[in-house]
Amino acid sequence: MKFENVSVLSVAHVDAPHRVTSEEIEKQLAPTMDRLGIRPDLLRNLSGIMERRVWDEGMQPSEVAAMAGEKAIEAAGIDRSKLGILINTSVCRDYLEPSTACIAHAELGLPETCMNFDLGNACLGFVNGMDMVGNLIERGQVDYAILVNGETSRQITEATIKRMQDPEIDETSFREQFASLTLGSGAAAMVLGRSDLEPDGHTFTGSVNLAATQHCRLCAGNIDHMVTKTRELLIAGMELAVRTWARAAEALGWTVDTIDHFIVHQVSKVHTEQMAGILGIDVSKIFRLYPDYGNIGPAGVPIALSKLLESGKLERGQRVAILGIGSGINCTMAELLW
Repeated sequence: MKFENVSVLSVAHVDAPHRVTSEEIEKQLAPTMDRLGIRPDLLRNLSGIMERRVWDEGMQPSEVAAMAGEKAIEAAGIDRSKLGILINTSVCRDYLEPSTACIAHAELGLPETCMNFDLGNACLGFVNGMDMVGNLIERGQVDYAILVNGETSRQITEATIKRMQDPEIDETSFREQFASLTLGSGAAAMVLGRSDLEPDGHTFTGSVNLAATQHCRLCAGNIDHMVTKTRELLIAGMELAVRTWARAAEALGWTVDTIDHFIVHQVSKVHTEQMAGILGIDVSKIFRLYPDYGNIGPAGVPIALSKLLESGKLERGQRVAILGIGSGINCTMAELLW
């Protein structure tokens, strides 16, 4: 997908207020880890995640997504009546129905002419949402669009710790659930619009996508239980990333030297550093989110972009590469010309 008339007008994030350190989690699991012969600092050393955030108990994904949406609309400086579509891309949902999107739509006071729906594709949902609204804007079907995402990890983290404390749990089950402890909470939103209406926006150049769905059984999760074949998923994801990068290099003219910043969906230290190594990326160009926030699912990409912007290191005219991989497995790589 290549666009000529699509721009990002704003990106915003909201941090969950409560910190949960990996050391705290490891202390709760110490008896099990000792019994299974697992080193006590495995979570910190392997994942590189020192802490993650959680919302107040009872906070719903739509509520925090709307909070981020409000910030993004304000930053974009447009009247919300101009928004033609809202897409919620969260893995976490308030209910099976109604859609989380329609609840966020109501919370934001958007007009009846603003279409809304949920779009889910594991950790790739937000980037896929950028593609979807980019196409609508490019075709002239809407002038402005908003993406929202709210993720909450409290329930799965607490449920996983409880299962891992079971004196009957074996090492295989323990390791299959280990990735659940890397998850964090957060919210993000992005407003996009027509470049010819917003000449000061930031150009969404386009994206490339590849699928490797033969690996769809390597990670399976719901709101309180996730099982991951971590090593196999990592290997398959890296192989797909290499093929997708080659396609991006051809379609978008990428080289590692011509990209100023890399916004990577970050699962852990191992994942981030292996991706950088296999693609030849200078790790100093990657804004690292995972040490203090963990893996925030599809919210991770826009949160990292928003935090990079907030840091003052993102300057107009710089090329930003977005690299996302979602369980299934699917991979999307996209470019913003800031």
